[in-house]
Amino acid sequence: MTRLSILIPTLNSCEMLKNCLRSIVGFAPPMSYEIIIADNGSTDGTLEFLSQDYPHLTLIKFDKNEGFAKPVNKLLNAAQGDYLVLLNPDTLLIEDVFSPQLDWLDEHDEVGISIPKVLNADGSFQAQCKRGDARPAAVFGYFLKLGKLFPENRALNSYLMSWLDEDEIAEVDAVSGSCMIIRRACWEAVGDFDETFFAYQEDSDYCIRARQKGWKVMYLPISSIIHFGGQGGSKARPFKSIWEWHRSYYVLYRKHFAKDRFFLFNWFYYAVMAVKLLLSLFVNLFRKK
Repeated sequence: MTRLSILIPTLNSCEMLKNCLRSIVGFAPPMSYEIIIADNGSTDGTLEFLSQDYPHLTLIKFDKNEGFAKPVNKLLNAAQGDYLVLLNPDTLLIEDVFSPQLDWLDEHDEVGISIPKVLNADGSFQAQCKRGDARPAAVFGYFLKLGKLFPENRALNSYLMSWLDEDEIAEVDAVSGSCMIIRRACWEAVGDFDETFFAYQEDSDYCIRARQKGWKVMYLPISSIIHFGGQGGSKARPFKSIWEWHRSYYVLYRKHFAKDRFFLFNWFYYAVMAVKLLLSLFVNLFRKK
């Protein structure tokens, strides 16, 4: 069986995808691996590029933008690897990022999901790659900057789990889908991604479901990768991205957290979500293209 499946969902991110694939080839792991790409109806030359430069790769085509979860499920079901890596096209390998991860996972059977250290384009740490559950205190602490005002308060700082050192191996609640490594046995136990999430929060939902099945989720800064972020389809359609982010968080909250709160608080919280959505849409009207 193939050791590693690298699974890349794309949408109008041709230039980023070119660099991503070149970096994978340049830092190819010394193991059997496959690359499978699911394209969400790109119109920027992605299909032509893949046909010309990488005709040997497995390509799954969609006629329109189907979001994230649906293409990812097609990728997962097509994969043959012992380990399944969900990789954003706007990532760049700067080393053999996968071998250290898989070697560590081989020795820790209880871990179902991991992520390497994720860096921004300037080399700084991308703190959102590891995080806690997005419960109300964590959300208020993150978006209202209350965590910075009260740095000792773990509840307010729990979204980014800021008390963890960026170079410390740690068990976390969730990891980003930018470079999520899933053990095949974990996927077989947890199942596919929830397609109720069109885009955003599906990675958090999946990590919660994995933990409910008894799997650990780990942040493993023993290798690194660059994630540029905000490229491709989400950048091209900012209003839809804003809407989908808020809708997906509402779905996540209703699915996993609302049952732990009094219904009056939930109503208040939904109203806060609506206000944040409207403010985000309003601010975007004046954002420079």
